[in-house]
Amino acid sequence: MSSPTQSRGSVRFGPFQLDLQTGALTRDGRYERLPVQPAQLLVVLVKSRGNLVTREELRAQLWPEDTFVDFDHGLNNAVNRIREVLRDSAASPRYIQTVPRRGYRFIGELEEEAEAPQEMVEASVPKPTSQLPELENRGRVIFRPKWLAAIFAIALCIIVIIVGLKWRAQTSAVRSVPPITSLAVLPLKNLSGDPTQEYLADGMTEELIGRLASIHELRVISRTSVMQFRDPKETVPAIARTLGVDAIVEGSISRDGNLIRVHAQLIRASNDEHFWSETYDREMGDVFSLESEIAQSIAEKVEVTVSGHEHALLVAKRPVSPEVYESYLKGRFAEGNNRADLEKSVAYFEESIRKDATFAPAYVGLAAAYEDLGTIFVGVPPGEVRPKVISAAQKALELDPELAEAHTLLASVYMRQWHWADAEAEYRRAVELNPNDAAAHLGLSDWMLCQGRTGEALAWARRGRELDPLGDSGSTLAWTLFNARRYEEAIHEFRSVLAVRPHDAYALWNLGLALISNGQAEQAIPVLEKAVSVSNRSPGVIGVLVRAYAQAGRRTDALRLLGELKRRQQTGYVPAGAFVNAYLGLGDTDQAFVWLERAYEEQSNNLIYVKVFPFFDPLRGDPRFKSLVHRVGLDETR
Repeated sequence: MSSPTQSRGSVRFGPFQLDLQTGALTRDGRYERLPVQPAQLLVVLVKSRGNLVTREELRAQLWPEDTFVDFDHGLNNAVNRIREVLRDSAASPRYIQTVPRRGYRFIGELEEEAEAPQEMVEASVPKPTSQLPELENRGRVIFRPKWLAAIFAIALCIIVIIVGLKWRAQTSAVRSVPPITSLAVLPLKNLSGDPTQEYLADGMTEELIGRLASIHELRVISRTSVMQFRDPKETVPAIARTLGVDAIVEGSISRDGNLIRVHAQLIRASNDEHFWSETYDREMGDVFSLESEIAQSIAEKVEVTVSGHEHALLVAKRPVSPEVYESYLKGRFAEGNNRADLEKSVAYFEESIRKDATFAPAYVGLAAAYEDLGTIFVGVPPGEVRPKVISAAQKALELDPELAEAHTLLASVYMRQWHWADAEAEYRRAVELNPNDAAAHLGLSDWMLCQGRTGEALAWARRGRELDPLGDSGSTLAWTLFNARRYEEAIHEFRSVLAVRPHDAYALWNLGLALISNGQAEQAIPVLEKAVSVSNRSPGVIGVLVRAYAQAGRRTDALRLLGELKRRQQTGYVPAGAFVNAYLGLGDTDQAFVWLERAYEEQSNNLIYVKVFPFFDPLRGDPRFKSLVHRVGLDETR
């Protein structure tokens, strides 16, 4: 790798001067601090100005074989450090150009720094002529003012032209690289060598997503979607296309006792360019400060506008002991979603709170666990868990009023208690605090649907899907289409969800509902039978399967399952909604109304959809049903 610059002792580029022997760098005469390895790397690149220097060549020159380091991370960090000092940009480089997956090239214009011969200096001194009037005054040459003005004007024009050309070139380079307006944080890899530390990697991933999600100008993909790429086989550009983002954050975390090391890098999706990376070493107790630092660095590198309030959320640091944080993470990322697993999560959150009653995230986790316990697939009575959700979420907001997830959880409970105005206010507050909170968008979509505002509900659901393309958003959109009587579209969307998550009990159950409403009860039966199996024989799913059997002419099978529901009710809780759907399917309207009254007494989750649910259509002319809609607070005229 020879080049004319190798013989030079010092070169200039822009405002910088580099000593090719020592690696010393100055800017406008002032010394710039550059560590040894980045300085050596800069010398190598400058000496090969205009030529590609491959990563292999750099490794051979600067990272000897007997040096035990992570070469990729070391090289990326050295390049990033050089760019910081040179005020350079990977997106629109003036000096260091990245050649993806190959190496780097120095593209700046070089100017040799050397003393000129004395005769050249003398020859450069202007001689008096008859065309240039002069006055001698103590050995100095003095120009008349009109000549000085002319020379100044010419020089100024030249400077303006040069600056304009450079500005146009730089602007053109910037425009050639599209701005980053969306990104996804892929699950950090657990490099601890201990699978039980997976919760720590998941916690760091979720926290980074949460902090970046507070930026209104940046679309950030939700955790439920990115977790599909825990062990990705696709390339970064392919993942970015699937998620619809401009950039990807990926990295790793390892733990040794109370010490953690995190490596993170930012990759442009369009060309797979790694334009930022950094490694951090911290103690476990500094984990929130570390997460704040990484999030700020990413926001700076993607060059989005961050408001003062958003910046405050980015830099917010919660002091927490390692023991408190570990209990919280174990509760947050416990495996499974059955009753035993959720109760284990509750125990972890309560343990975290016992150790530190001021740690707000633990109350949010506790509220979420209680909320999950009250779902149709777990079956804890709503009256038992809802007060606990409200209490935990309100305590979290007392400690930290800007926890968007706590507002979303409160909204969900308020909606199921038919406190419609309070629910809407909490959902909108969550979206305001976290414009990338997919759960808040989907919850507001559900709220709109309950009001019968299906057009607005679809708009919010589609926005939620942009934030969570592979998560729960697909089911919410399909559910909204189903209640809008757009059955074919709903069936298509539910099948799309199941193509990614074939054992999703919610999607299977709702697909069965859509098929029944579309006059396809026979096709709904195997779908619902699978849903019964994967949901551990959820009573709510069994109630819909009763209807499918009845409409398909299999009344004996329908009555057999109804008998199972009655027997289970004698020994435990069975949601009233399960019996409502079963009796509606069997055509027993009077019994359906008996169970609708019980559903009203227990504030059944089903009744929030009383205004739109297709299965209720045969009842809408009955005064008993109109009374029910009024008592739920959703009069048909509203």
